[in-house]
Amino acid sequence: MISLDPGTPLANIFTRLVALLKLYPMILVTLEPVEEYSTDSRWKWFKGCLGALDGSYINVRVRDTEKARYRNRKGEVSINLLGVVDRFCKFVYILPGWEGSAADARVLRDAINRPHGFKVLNGKYYLCDNGYTNCEGFLTPYRGVRYHLKDWGDSGVTPQNHKEYFNMCHSKARNVIERTWGMLKMRWAVLRSHAFYPIQTQNHIVMACCLLHNFIRMEMPIDPLDHLFPDLYVNNADADDNMEFIDTVESSTEWSNWRDSVANAMFNEWRGSTNRRGR
Repeated sequence: MISLDPGTPLANIFTRLVALLKLYPMILVTLEPVEEYSTDSRWKWFKGCLGALDGSYINVRVRDTEKARYRNRKGEVSINLLGVVDRFCKFVYILPGWEGSAADARVLRDAINRPHGFKVLNGKYYLCDNGYTNCEGFLTPYRGVRYHLKDWGDSGVTPQNHKEYFNMCHSKARNVIERTWGMLKMRWAVLRSHAFYPIQTQNHIVMACCLLHNFIRMEMPIDPLDHLFPDLYVNNADADDNMEFIDTVESSTEWSNWRDSVANAMFNEWRGSTNRRGR
């Protein structure tokens, strides 16, 4: 049991955290890309997709001289935590430690360029928002087009073109990372408030919470927090050294054209099914 009581000696807390983090090979997530003939209405169009990623702010305490670096766009002192999850709300990779002022895209580039960092196999990809570059391995929505689920909801508004329909479907699938952040922060109160420990220990606490979240998701048939969100380095360490991974985050015409082809196919099928129901 890890006690986070302010009275607990720091050395004891650090030792327990390190012991927990050593268990990460036992809590690794086996990646399952969306299959060619998937019938899952939320994911079926995203063949080869492994999940979603995004950054999240976790409030921390730092020295006064460091607050400017850690102050995020919301004015809070925090770290910018990169989280990558599979389709079932389990962490695949986490990178804590970057200051809150760091842009999401910068944190992702650092994760990819680390010797034992975040790995994405060629031909596979993750869904992410427009804080990232639309490029091989990372599929973003169209800019300047309505996107968030609240923009659609029950308002009766329907997509008018392939870009709007693609964004709506992308938002429904990418919502898995939003659900995961919500469950993680609701489950662990220490992530909702400023901790009383040095920044390195605070980063270890974040990693430990992510691992314990995975353990709960893997071991419990029903996560008690699921109903509240209806809709580490836990890295794929067993990957074959001969596999080819994406090592750059650069946009390309080929990737943009592929997104356009997927969006058009999605929209045409949806419009066809809508017309058939209207007959």
